[in-house]
Amino acid sequence: MNILRFRRHLIQTLFIIHCALFIQSCSAPDKLGNLDLVKWRNDRGGCKGDRLTQVANLKAVREQLKGEMANNINSILGRPDINQLDDRNQKYYVYFLEKGPHCEDRKLKSEAQSVALRISAIGLVTEVTFQRGEP
Repeated sequence: MNILRFRRHLIQTLFIIHCALFIQSCSAPDKLGNLDLVKWRNDRGGCKGDRLTQVANLKAVREQLKGEMANNINSILGRPDINQLDDRNQKYYVYFLEKGPHCEDRKLKSEAQSVALRISAIGLVTEVTFQRGEP
C-alpha cells in the first residue's frame, strides 16, 4: 500500500515539474548575452531610443542569432518592424535601431539605422547586417 502511494506521489511530482519546465521554455527570454530583450521588444521601431543604446550588445550576439529559426527570432526580438520578401522564398526581418519618419507613419520610407536578419527559404537566419533603412 505504501509503495502505491509513493508511486502516485512521485508521478504527480514529476508531472508538475515537467509542466513547469514546459511553461518556462515557452516564454520569451529576457536576455541574450548582455542584450536586454525586454527593453528591445518594448522599443517598437526604435522610437524610444532604447535599441540604439544596445547596438554593441546586439553586434556581440549576432553570431548566436545565425542558425535560429524565424519563429524563435519572433520570440527573441519580437515582431519585426518590416517583414520584406525577397527572391527564392527568402525574406528579411528589419528592426529599426533609431527614431525616424517611420515612428510618425509606418508607411513612410525611413533611412534610420536598422538591422536586417536574412531568413532562408527553410526559415533559418543566415545573415545579420547593419545598415540605414531597408536592405
